[in-house]
Amino acid sequence: MPSQTEVPQPMLVSACLLGLATRYDGGHCRLDGLWELAARGLIVPICPEVAGGLPTPRPPAECQGGDGAAVLDGRAAVRTCHGDDVTAAFLAGARAALEAARALGIRRALLKEYSPSCGSRWIYDGSFRSRLVPGQGVTAALLRRHGIEVLSEEEWEK
Repeated sequence: MPSQTEVPQPMLVSACLLGLATRYDGGHCRLDGLWELAARGLIVPICPEVAGGLPTPRPPAECQGGDGAAVLDGRAAVRTCHGDDVTAAFLAGARAALEAARALGIRRALLKEYSPSCGSRWIYDGSFRSRLVPGQGVTAALLRRHGIEVLSEEEWEK
């Protein structure tokens, strides 16, 4: 917790962690404790996939050929389980998250682990077989490249 002399800083947060139904399956992953911060104006919710133009619900998508950093570098893609290339939407959503963070002076983000957008340490391997590999999602990679600290909900709960 910040000391009484520190001014709390706002944080970018995956919208699904606030209980908003933005996940690919139309659900959410509400994380208790965030609403108090939201009520104090310290949370800026974002779903990069929705911000990038994808609907809810939508087919599951995974990074293929590398993680989010490789997608940013043009060495990998994001595809749905049907084989549709949704890389452009993931890139647009990552840029929207970065623009929001910059506009509001945000230096920290709390993002949903395992997501092809928001995963900060682990993502699915691109095979759609529920296999996790070390890596980061597209948004997490872009935010980190611009000096924004990215945490997962697992790190937050510790």
